[in-house]
Amino acid sequence: MRSGHDLEPRLARATVVVVWGGFACVYVLSALTRGAGVLWTVGSVATTFAVFGLQLAYVLPRLKPLRGPWLLAAQAVLCYLAVLGLGTSVSMLGFLAGSLLVTAAWPAAIPVLVSAAVAAALSSASPQATVNVTITALLTALVIFGLTTLADRAAEVSAARLALALAAAGRERLRIAGELEDGLGRDLETIARESERARLLAAGSPREAGEVIEEMLGSARRSLAKARAAALDYRSLSFAPECTTARALLAAAGIRTEIDLGHTEPLGPAGALLAAVLRAAVTDIVRLGTARHCTIETTEGDGTVRLTVTNDGVRTAVTGAEGLDGLSAELAAAGGGLRAELAPDGRFAVTATVPATPRRVAVPRESAYRLSVTVLAVVLAGSCGKALILLPPHGPELAWATGLLAAIVALQLRWTRGDRGRHWAGALVAQTVLSFLPMLWYGEAWLGAPGFLAGSLLLAFPLRAAGPLVAAVMAAVGAAAVAQSLGVAEIVNFVVSVPVTGLVVYGLVRVAQLIKELRAAREELARLAVVQERLRAARDLHDLLGHSLAAILLTCELARRLIGTDPSRAGEQLAGVAEMTERARADLRAASGADPELTLEAEAASARSVLAAAGIEAHVELAHEPLPPPVATVFGAVLREAVTNVLRHSAARHCRVETRSEAGSVRLSVRNDGVTRTVSRRAGSGLGNLTIRLAAVGGSLTARAGDDGWFRLEAEVASPAAPAEPSGTLAYLRPGR
Repeated sequence: MRSGHDLEPRLARATVVVVWGGFACVYVLSALTRGAGVLWTVGSVATTFAVFGLQLAYVLPRLKPLRGPWLLAAQAVLCYLAVLGLGTSVSMLGFLAGSLLVTAAWPAAIPVLVSAAVAAALSSASPQATVNVTITALLTALVIFGLTTLADRAAEVSAARLALALAAAGRERLRIAGELEDGLGRDLETIARESERARLLAAGSPREAGEVIEEMLGSARRSLAKARAAALDYRSLSFAPECTTARALLAAAGIRTEIDLGHTEPLGPAGALLAAVLRAAVTDIVRLGTARHCTIETTEGDGTVRLTVTNDGVRTAVTGAEGLDGLSAELAAAGGGLRAELAPDGRFAVTATVPATPRRVAVPRESAYRLSVTVLAVVLAGSCGKALILLPPHGPELAWATGLLAAIVALQLRWTRGDRGRHWAGALVAQTVLSFLPMLWYGEAWLGAPGFLAGSLLLAFPLRAAGPLVAAVMAAVGAAAVAQSLGVAEIVNFVVSVPVTGLVVYGLVRVAQLIKELRAAREELARLAVVQERLRAARDLHDLLGHSLAAILLTCELARRLIGTDPSRAGEQLAGVAEMTERARADLRAASGADPELTLEAEAASARSVLAAAGIEAHVELAHEPLPPPVATVFGAVLREAVTNVLRHSAARHCRVETRSEAGSVRLSVRNDGVTRTVSRRAGSGLGNLTIRLAAVGGSLTARAGDDGWFRLEAEVASPAAPAEPSGTLAYLRPGR
């Protein structure tokens, strides 16, 4: 058990399993010491284990398919068989009642508990024993109900950073839309208005038209700068773009790199965590400068995505793990993990895992916290009531015992606040005194109180410290039981009850803490949703608006050169600026609102005109079957990014755009002859963003430069008639390979 806020789902499930295992041991011990025949004893033990085995279906995810009416029916048969047929304690019916409480059939728990009270009255020799057994059945039902939700609450808190990423997305979209409309929108309106004015002046007053064009160029440059600044501020730290950058950095450092991506994009917030690990690992490799080979690999399976970065230049695990401590905490909070170690072959490996499909989390209502505290209070009060039953019904002893137990309950409930508080050490000392000192007067009736203390120790300290302390409490209880001259079975029962009661208290308190923690984290997680929305806006700004603004700027430059020598052609270019401006305004609306719907044909026509304006001979040949809108949109985005890269990063004179339908797939190819060694190694986020877009429609992207001086970018998607398999693979090939 861990203190604080780091309870993992697996640890929570282990806690529940141990508690139920402890209950099973108590029932088995009772069956072995009851003195019944061998056949009855074996049947009672077997039935007990069967009941607890079925109970695991409510906690273990792999047994979830078993949940349903048939499971409840089987539990009912086994529980009543054990109680009525084999003489097992009536309190076992509490397990059936607890299972009913966590299902839609919860009202049926009431008649089950009533039947337990009736069976206890018929089988008990005294009213005191009847009340004791009835209370035990009720407490068992509440414990089953409370602890069954523990693992779910722990999983929700663990996955909260990923699962609530859309909490404030709508509001942030509106804010981004307002900012972009206020800035870029005004600039685009100015460009559209001035382009029409310049076109009218081109024939009659070229000089004045040139001045207007200069103003348009200034507006276009400002708009492009704003778009790039926004993209820089909101740049998506997702895995595919970071992988592009990592390859470029390693190649520039002379490190041979192999990249094998075996996961499905997009990863969303999980990809941001893997990207951060990749950036930190690659930065350390480049900084040390001793590696000659690096492997970047991802795999997906069992609900997780695993990233492994291996290099041959780090000789100690301590050196290689520098800068990863903070990331380890972030990955743990997201339900993943981070490991940095030397492999047997001497290479250093950083391995990070994240959930492949983040769990959706619903923030619990305030009533859920009140219910969890109420269940804890009732369980504590019921346990205290069982102790008071053993005392004389009248006299000062009962009053003093009631007051002391109330103080223990109050100390226990303070843990539900979610922190240890200022005086937690003093509270532990006080509870320790209240747990043991009254044994001098109350004897056997007080031997159950140290179980509450065990729960407080598990809440206050990490397991490595709490374990020995709980063991010491068990030893003290055993010694006290021996001093009371109890039998062996009773001594074992009291000793085993210490960790079982402690885990019950720990689990019920943690349920309340986790609910409170999850509600308190709602605002922080909503802020994370804002970040994710900004990342989405950055991608669209880079892929859409930046291209349109670059085309406007290029066309304005061409119109300015032509205005003095060929006013007619300058006017044609200015008319084209008006069209581009309207398209840019549509891109602006798309980037700040809904996903854009592009057509490949329209983008191909735009690419032809923009490339021609830049003096690049364009050959466009579209020979593909009809594409569904999502694929057409992605191919349009690929073509835009490819043309933008030709304009910005190459010295091309020829560019070929082709599509083909072949072998159950559709392929888009964009080639240009302007690649250089420097350009081919340049890193950026555009290709990574396109990889994410293509993966969402079951496609892949390949970018490579050949020995012939041509750079090729190819996107491939399964044709509508063929089954699509999502593939997050982006192939990076060096020039000349």
